[in-house]
Amino acid sequence: MNRSHPNKYHHLTHPQYRADIDGLRAVAIFAVVGYHAFPSWIKGGFVGVDIFFVISGFLISTIILGSLDKGVFSFKEFYSRRIKRIFPALILVMAACYALGWFVLLPDEYKQLGKHIAAGTGFVSNLFFWQEAGYFDNAAETKPLLHLWSLGIEEQFYIVWPLLLYLTWKRRFNLLLLTVTIIAISFAINIVKVHGDAVQAFYSPVSRFWELMLGSLLAYLALQKISLWDGIKQKMGASLGGITSGSTPAQDSPALRNVLSLFGALLIAVAVLVIDREKAFPGWWVLLPTLGTFLVICAGPQAWLNRVVLSHRVVVWFGLISYPIYLWHWPLLSFARIVEPGIPTLKIRIATIFIAIALAWLTYKFIERPVRFGNHSKNKVTASCLLILAIGYVGFNTYTHNGYGSRLPKPFDIVGEFNTSDEWRKHQCFLDLKEDKSKFAGDCLDRNNKPLIFLWGDSHAAALYPGLKVLKETHGVGIAQYTASDCPPLLNLATEENTLCKDINDSNLILIDTFRPDIVLLHSNWKALGSKVGRRSLFYTIAELQKIGIKKIVLLGPTPLWIGSLKRQLFIQYMKDPSKRPPPQYIRFGLEEYRLLEDQYIRAAAASVGVDFISAYNIMCGSDGCLTRVGEDSYNFTTFDNGHLSPQASRYLINHISEDLLSGIASR
Repeated sequence: MNRSHPNKYHHLTHPQYRADIDGLRAVAIFAVVGYHAFPSWIKGGFVGVDIFFVISGFLISTIILGSLDKGVFSFKEFYSRRIKRIFPALILVMAACYALGWFVLLPDEYKQLGKHIAAGTGFVSNLFFWQEAGYFDNAAETKPLLHLWSLGIEEQFYIVWPLLLYLTWKRRFNLLLLTVTIIAISFAINIVKVHGDAVQAFYSPVSRFWELMLGSLLAYLALQKISLWDGIKQKMGASLGGITSGSTPAQDSPALRNVLSLFGALLIAVAVLVIDREKAFPGWWVLLPTLGTFLVICAGPQAWLNRVVLSHRVVVWFGLISYPIYLWHWPLLSFARIVEPGIPTLKIRIATIFIAIALAWLTYKFIERPVRFGNHSKNKVTASCLLILAIGYVGFNTYTHNGYGSRLPKPFDIVGEFNTSDEWRKHQCFLDLKEDKSKFAGDCLDRNNKPLIFLWGDSHAAALYPGLKVLKETHGVGIAQYTASDCPPLLNLATEENTLCKDINDSNLILIDTFRPDIVLLHSNWKALGSKVGRRSLFYTIAELQKIGIKKIVLLGPTPLWIGSLKRQLFIQYMKDPSKRPPPQYIRFGLEEYRLLEDQYIRAAAASVGVDFISAYNIMCGSDGCLTRVGEDSYNFTTFDNGHLSPQASRYLINHISEDLLSGIASR
């Protein structure tokens, strides 16, 4: 490698344009958009992001290595190019989301959007989403800027890798060894974390950098022409040539190129068709799209697939606008779900894709290209930086001002949150297993009060505590609360969300056997009963409780579940007819109908094994629909999200079931 000193009058080198790489970008964006718009058809389309990662690593490393080799690398010019490439379209999309959100988002939704805008401008979105929830959870579908997590990882790579490359080149370290070592360590962390903390494995740059580094490795091999690599290619080419023509081919044989390209494309196709959200991803599965991309790029622009298919002008056109398509498509789909909660109709999704493509083309033509190319580069960089700081400041202020609720009428003008630490005894008797160890506090059991009610379940069970607390005060009952997030009260069941559930539930059974409560109250969102394993676990749990002599076992059926959220459903009606205030006390629309089936199933299961069943649906729903608010105060919504009872609703429900709950139990 040439070690000449940088010449400040030279510009960074740029890799020779390859239309097939823009074609690969098109494949990646087709996969991502297809997955987001038609997840039941293109189940593995999210691997398109991994294709982008390898491409980015290859192109960026080619620029840096080529510039270092010629002694013309400049951090200033490198980051100026990155700013002109990334900032303009990003600023436009975030500003559009903010403007639309002003009219259609509730305060808590707008507050969250403000936080995500601030995180997006700082390119740390992946770190924020890592702390919030998994990529595949329902809440993720209503986060308009969720897709910026991948941009965060790329930008974090752009900060770390150029500096490492420069230091390695300057100090004459072995660059190949450094690259391979980082790939190995990052990939190993990915493998370990995907089974221990899948959300971290998905969002953490540490477990994702190896994908970009794979592209960097390819750039190094291409620029330096490592003799070992050439030898492998030559041997492979000789074998292929001997099979196809009976003679030894040249080192760069068309046969080898075609095989590499076609095999790489096959790996990508298998990834899109076979991988789904149930797989432990990234993990080992991510090798399919990343190695596939590696091989397709390695094959070169002369391979048949690269030359004929990926370099086709229509495919290349989509590749050229892939970045703005990526930025536009998800906010549009997300807002469609927010405005009309639930999966948008097929027509709406198709229309949304066409709108995203049109906006992407306009963004590319009138924003992206004019800023990237032409004169006044310094002014463009300065303006882009000032604008991104401004939109970040606006987002942060929106977060700190609780989503500017004053823009909306009552009762939609406040953030729908409450203090779960107090109401649910969070971190003590309700364990949020994303934050807590599987150890309950010592005061979760009222030892001296009788009868003793043992509350066992997930966060929906924890939401019952405000009501049970009133029952304790009025009837002198004792409460034992042992609840944990995503942990239904089902033995021998480790949920996908939390592998600690089995240990927690086993421990709860031991506590029940030790303290012999008068009543064991089982409650959760009951979604686990959608599987045969979950249903078997319900019967097994009841049998184990009966075996240790528990006389009164109460199954409390599911509470109403709203599509999106209850407040969102009421806000939709308000937007359609602003004259309807306060919100109606009962509504029929916006309910998840399958909850009634769960209610019926649990009722039948309880009857078959001789335990008590109480229907929350019978209390909270009737001929006019389901209860939206408690009392005349329009602020007292029955849920603060899509299904967890508010403290007011918890007290309402427990008050109405207290007689059934305590029947047959002597108090003192």
